[in-house]
Amino acid sequence: MIGRIALQLAVLLIFAPLPLGVINKTKALFAGRIGPPVLQPYYDLGRLWRKGFVISRTTTWVFLAGPVVGLVVPLLAALLLPFGGLPAPISFTGDLILFVYLFGLSRFFTAAAALDTGSSFEGMGAAREVTFSCLAEPTLFFALLVLARGAKSLNLGSLFGSQLAGQWQGDASASLGLILVCLFVVLLVENSRIPFDDPNTHLELTMIHEVMVLDHSGPALGMVLYGASMKLMVMGALLVRIALPIQTGSILLDLLVFLAGLLTLAVLIGVVESTMARLQLPRVPQVLVGTTLISIFALVLVLR
Repeated sequence: MIGRIALQLAVLLIFAPLPLGVINKTKALFAGRIGPPVLQPYYDLGRLWRKGFVISRTTTWVFLAGPVVGLVVPLLAALLLPFGGLPAPISFTGDLILFVYLFGLSRFFTAAAALDTGSSFEGMGAAREVTFSCLAEPTLFFALLVLARGAKSLNLGSLFGSQLAGQWQGDASASLGLILVCLFVVLLVENSRIPFDDPNTHLELTMIHEVMVLDHSGPALGMVLYGASMKLMVMGALLVRIALPIQTGSILLDLLVFLAGLLTLAVLIGVVESTMARLQLPRVPQVLVGTTLISIFALVLVLR
């Protein structure tokens, strides 16, 4: 058990920043630039952890708890998911609910840390972040219910197991295709990506997630960025496991296929961000309500 947990966490900790580098490189190529190296996120994290940081006198322990919780939550969530040929180290009935609300806990502390600064600007970003996440949460739940129906189980290890290959060949293939689209939208929302948010923007009226971490610096900002990269990898693992459910029997080969799937997903995110404009704020709830309806329709298809 300890060995499986250590291996799972090692894969997450080592490879989490890599998809961000691939996304940035893809966007640079679309813009006709060379762009930063793929390993630039690793360099940025190392630079931040070597710096000091400044803490406002108006803040409390909540301000520092935000980055810590944001870093720990993806580590815990990763233990509930199978990575490639690695089975989920921790699995129990109903762990899908824990998985969803672990990220809800991280979101709460991130928003609370933003509010702890006493800045109305950061409060605006926190309000938008929480609103979008609340609208995306039903989509994630209905998507997991579709998988639970096919697996006849309520633990994530079974939901994302080898049985998915059989579902793609059966009547559930249409539902799986629909929830892939819905989960991709949820991934973009939860990770503050275009067209819902722009992680690189510094325009005051349009900043959402970025504004929540403006007062963090040095190692605290490093924890925020590292936690965000791990969250992207964990949520990307959901899509990769659904899209590539076939297992070869070799743990190493399955893990390589899994990582290749994550990098392909990162390229897809980069393409989306390079070809789409950011949505107007009133349009975001409409899109998220639409994905919820699509996921409900996918559930109806497997219940018929």
